[in-house]
Amino acid sequence: AGPLVRLAPTSLVFGVWDSRGGTAEKRPRLVRSVIRALDVEPLYAAAQFNSVWKSLDSQQQDELKNEATAKKVKLSEKGFADAPATFRKVSKSAQKYMQEFRDGAPNPERRVLGGIVAKGGIERDITINLVALRNILGKNDDESQKIRRYLLALALISASTDMELFLREGCHLRYADEHDVWSVVPRRGSADLVSLNSQESQQELIKYAEASVSHFKEGWPKELSHKFDIKAAKNLLAKKEEDDDSASE
Repeated sequence: AGPLVRLAPTSLVFGVWDSRGGTAEKRPRLVRSVIRALDVEPLYAAAQFNSVWKSLDSQQQDELKNEATAKKVKLSEKGFADAPATFRKVSKSAQKYMQEFRDGAPNPERRVLGGIVAKGGIERDITINLVALRNILGKNDDESQKIRRYLLALALISASTDMELFLREGCHLRYADEHDVWSVVPRRGSADLVSLNSQESQQELIKYAEASVSHFKEGWPKELSHKFDIKAAKNLLAKKEEDDDSASE
C-alpha cells in the first residue's frame, strides 16, 4: 500500500475499489460515520409547478398543442403545463400495486417523502476499524507499521473533527452535547472511555500525524497537476464499448 499512501492516503481511510481496472480490488473504509433517527414519524411533501400556460392566449396555446402533437412530446416535458408534485414516479409495472390513492386517501407508499419527526432523537456513530487497518500491508513489516500509523493518524483526525452537519437542503443538524463519547472497543471485554475532542487530545493527534507522515514525504509526487490525455481517454471509451458489446452478446 506504500505507493497509494504516498499519492492518495485518504483512498484507504475512506475506502476504495477498482471499478475500471479489472482487478476487482476492494479496500474497506477505516472511518465509517452513520446518522440514525430513532422512533420516526415520516412527513410528506407536496409542490406545485405553475407554467406560463395560463398567461398565453388561445392561439398561442393551440400552436403549442399542435407542435407538441407533431413532435410527439408532452407539453409538461417542456415546462408548458402545470404539474403538481405529490406522488413519486414509479415504473408502469409498479403502478399496479402502488397506486396513488388507496381506500380514498393518498397512498403513503407513493407519496414524496418530505422529512421526518425524530421522536427518539438523532444519533451519529463514528467507527474507526482497526481490524481493517491491520490488514493493510507495505513491502515489509517496517513499512507496514509506518503505513498503519500514518493512516491511523488521518483516521483519528478525520473522525474527531467537528464538521458542519449540513447534509442537504432542509437537513441542518447540530451537536447536542459539548463533548462526544469515544470508546476503545476490544475484541472481548468491556469498552474503555477515551478523550479525543479536548484541545490537548487534538494537539497530540496533530503531533502524532506529523511524526507519522515524515516517512512518506520523501516519496510524495513533486508534480500534482497532470495534462489530460485525450488519446488515452478515447482508447478507454473504445475499450468500454467493446466490453459492452461482448456483454450484450
